[in-house]
Amino acid sequence: MNKTPQPFDCSYTPQFAELLHNLGISLAISTYQAGKVIILSAVDKDKLVQLPRTFDSPMGMATTKDVLAVATKDEVVVLRNSKSSAPTYPPKKNVYDGMYLPRATYYTGVVAMHDMAFMSNNDLVGVNTSFSCLCKIDDNYSFSPFWQPPFIKELAPEDRCHLNGMAVENGEIKYLSALGKTNTIQGWREEKMNGGIVMEYPSGKIIADGLGMPHSPRIYNDELYILNSTQGELLKINRTTGKKEVICQLGGFARGMSRSGDYLFIGVSKLRHNSTAFNDLPIAKKSFSGVIAVYLPYGSIVGSFEYTMSVDEIYDVKVLPQLKRPSLLSPNMEVSKNSIVTPEQSFWKEN
Repeated sequence: MNKTPQPFDCSYTPQFAELLHNLGISLAISTYQAGKVIILSAVDKDKLVQLPRTFDSPMGMATTKDVLAVATKDEVVVLRNSKSSAPTYPPKKNVYDGMYLPRATYYTGVVAMHDMAFMSNNDLVGVNTSFSCLCKIDDNYSFSPFWQPPFIKELAPEDRCHLNGMAVENGEIKYLSALGKTNTIQGWREEKMNGGIVMEYPSGKIIADGLGMPHSPRIYNDELYILNSTQGELLKINRTTGKKEVICQLGGFARGMSRSGDYLFIGVSKLRHNSTAFNDLPIAKKSFSGVIAVYLPYGSIVGSFEYTMSVDEIYDVKVLPQLKRPSLLSPNMEVSKNSIVTPEQSFWKEN
């Protein structure tokens, strides 16, 4: 008897569940296409569980200590993990070892916020793709721009170069990725297959070009890595010469990357919908949607998680360290309003 497909149906290799379990981590996955932030955890070495929570077109995420920030269609939502609230969560007591609760919402407007990160001074910074700039996110303005590529001549909501990725080292910005070196309205689309660039910050010097829709630049072990998305590749870029080295093929449109120890967790997307930006990419016809685990020392794929329903596109992936099974309550969930947390105590208000 055939099983009726269910929302968020998935399949995964045994190694993937075992890896999350052994590392003692969970993953947060943002999918703007499905309108969810999904917490992925391993119950044991054989079984994964997922917890989808509704957000309006979530994209970039940022983590620091017990904080998770999520960029949505026109807001940035900040949540904080209250470990003391987790075991007493009324619907499921003694199930979770963490509980991300809404703490603040910043009303940015529709700016297509992509990568975000917390700086060494605790500022929350985002890549504002619509305005082709970096910006600070706080309660003063929709956003406070503080940097744009040298070739961007004015601040305008025109997505001129599709600035999207940010590599941070020790709480400081080091590199940025964009889909083109263009200063016209969505000018990057004309050369999307090989117009991508990586820039130094703050000089804006281009250290690598000829990339296909690059995303998610990251610095691991003093090395610069990036996802060459249209080719489904994990690349290492020499920070001095700009030379590119293919570490492994990922088999999908790669976007979103996070690290735990020697392992990278990388998002891949189907991109089969009728999008003028993505529907004509060769990789869109053969890719899948999910997360791939890569053992970085050997550049080898050691496990994968694949969606068979509901999720076609993933933007970001974040490791949640030392949390084997956390929960997350989005602001639209009424139960989140029953949580009361002080510096010393936590309570759940009874209805």
